Amino acid sequence: MRVCVYTLGCRLNQCESEAIADSFAREGFEIVGEQDGADLYIVNTCTVTSKAEQKARRMIRRFAQSSPTLVTGCYAQLNREELESLGKEVLVVPLDRKARLLKLASHLRVAMESSFSLFEGMKSFTGEDATVFDYAAATFSYHSRAYLKIQDGCDNSCAYCRVHVARGKAQSLDRRIVIERAKALEEAGFNEIMLTGVNLTMYDHRNEGLGGLLEALLRELGNLRIRLSSMEPDHIDERLLGALEDPRMQPHFHIPVQSGSDSVLKRVGRKYTIAELTAILTRLKTVKDDPFLAADVITGLPSEGEREFEETYMFLKEIGFSALHVFPFSPRPDTPLFNAKDRVPESVRDERAKILRTLSAELTDAYLRRQEGKQGEVIVQGRKGGFWCGVTGNYVDVRIVNPPLFAQRGMLLEGVFGKKADRFVEFIVTETS
Repeated sequence: MRVCVYTLGCRLNQCESEAIADSFAREGFEIVGEQDGADLYIVNTCTVTSKAEQKARRMIRRFAQSSPTLVTGCYAQLNREELESLGKEVLVVPLDRKARLLKLASHLRVAMESSFSLFEGMKSFTGEDATVFDYAAATFSYHSRAYLKIQDGCDNSCAYCRVHVARGKAQSLDRRIVIERAKALEEAGFNEIMLTGVNLTMYDHRNEGLGGLLEALLRELGNLRIRLSSMEPDHIDERLLGALEDPRMQPHFHIPVQSGSDSVLKRVGRKYTIAELTAILTRLKTVKDDPFLAADVITGLPSEGEREFEETYMFLKEIGFSALHVFPFSPRPDTPLFNAKDRVPESVRDERAKILRTLSAELTDAYLRRQEGKQGEVIVQGRKGGFWCGVTGNYVDVRIVNPPLFAQRGMLLEGVFGKKADRFVEFIVTETS
């Protein structure tokens, strides 16, 4: 039977989806992509923006036309009845029961041997109690690097964010288990792991923090490369910054900045000032040689006037980010800003998003030009359009030139950045690691 796990949202969702896919693969199911046709679709949803929810509904309707569809994730936690109405064979499993899906494959295999239909088998599934840290994939169907979940939940209550409502309070996976799982992935042959969480820098934040965990991992592991999914700035400290200097820590940092205006940051409940943020970003740029520095930015947050937007624009430009992930403000239910009276008109919000996306393209082009001729490493992702493609240590998508005859997914190659050709950046292989 063919199973597709379709994921919306963050790296943590992708990590959890990979663990669910791995559980099906171990029971003999074939894992396929969304375009390949599946007997069962599992949709792992996101509730960060209304657009993410719209896309989830669209994909659920499409999948449910041909096959039973199971829906889970943050959106499923908060809007179960809405999602159940999207098709006759749509089953919703809320986020707080999602980890139980790691046992669904074995249940379905037995149920179908007993002449249950697939959807009947799904409905009869209750699952065993499971924790948010039971996601521990050994194989990865949709990514060339390994993912390791170490944190969940968030103790911040940003006024625009719905995720902490769905995910709950911050939790951290025991350091000993993190190290055991990382070692197992290295022994399995993975060249890189991405550490994921809802608020990754809140890992164990009352004790030794994320920096202490990274120090322990770097002591225990061999040459395994480590990448962080994102870092909220309010818990980036000197211990963490020191750990990032290790060459095995990859030169790519994703920071949810959200605004470059102190007044807007205060209005929406962020835990830092622009002066503090500038000091952190300046320090991050010193721990690596020209790292890829990406930022999340929200345009049209309530109270953002022309002056505040201009402050944000100049801040992003002067810091010299490598890319901006721009999101027009989306009022979310269950958040303080849902009924805000000082909302920015949608036309103004969207125009500001357009301006920042133009700035992002300029910043990315400048960054890629600076990489020409520099040494780097790439992990092979697969073939596309007759070429091998991959992602470099600084998270640049590249087309691989001069790949070895035995190239394969997940392989680590060394080489030199070439020029941008059409939509691709060339990476010229000089050595196979």
